[in-house]
Amino acid sequence: MKFIRYTHGSAVYTGALKDNAIHEIKGDIFGDWQYTGKTLAVADVTLRAPLIPNQIIGIGANYVSKLEERPSELPEIPVFFFKPTSSVIGPEEEILIPEGGDKVKFESELAIIIGKEAKNVPESEVLDYVFGYTVANDVTAPQFFHQDGHWTIGKSFDTFTPLGPVIETELDPFTVNVEAKLNGVEKQNSATDLMIIPIRTMVSYLTKVMTLKPGDVILTGSPVGAELVGDGDIIECEIKEIGTLRNSFILAKEHVNSFS
Repeated sequence: MKFIRYTHGSAVYTGALKDNAIHEIKGDIFGDWQYTGKTLAVADVTLRAPLIPNQIIGIGANYVSKLEERPSELPEIPVFFFKPTSSVIGPEEEILIPEGGDKVKFESELAIIIGKEAKNVPESEVLDYVFGYTVANDVTAPQFFHQDGHWTIGKSFDTFTPLGPVIETELDPFTVNVEAKLNGVEKQNSATDLMIIPIRTMVSYLTKVMTLKPGDVILTGSPVGAELVGDGDIIECEIKEIGTLRNSFILAKEHVNSFS
């Protein structure tokens, strides 16, 4: 099933996308919900990010360019980071390039949506706790990385986590390709078996550190090919089985980038 959030009039709704029509639902998509009986055409609404995340966790440098480059041993402690929920936007919204640099980096990714509380979950049971998947763009401003290697500021600006267009609950995450086109030119296209830390391993590891909750979003890493982009560029992040997440980049007019 494909779950979406959308604006119609002045209100935001949740729905299920079926046969090119939106069927409005009410309730908690992670628990009890039901159809309201109202339907709309996709063309009559504005799509939003398909959920308001509980929290967002990303993993760094998680793809190789070919299978033979995968390391024989996995890192003892993977490189994880948090992104604020205030950085989330939806399809067709503008990504703001902060003052202090005229370029940022796109990173097309498969995002996992956790569906139920998960703690100390073995790898063999991880998928039982996954609600579904969406497309993410882990936008990054490398010029704001701390010299000691801290990534938080460079990952955290408003608009730096586009999500969408839908949450797909019926997906085999091991058979999809993560793609990206910049101004219509393909830049990324990798199968998820090129991940260094596999999906089951990364989620199981996280549950041994923290309790994952419904609505948590895990960004699983970006394939080789991500580039710096600037004002006016258009990025399309795509997983064909989920859809295309399209956004444009624009220079922010104001931003405080230093302490005074």
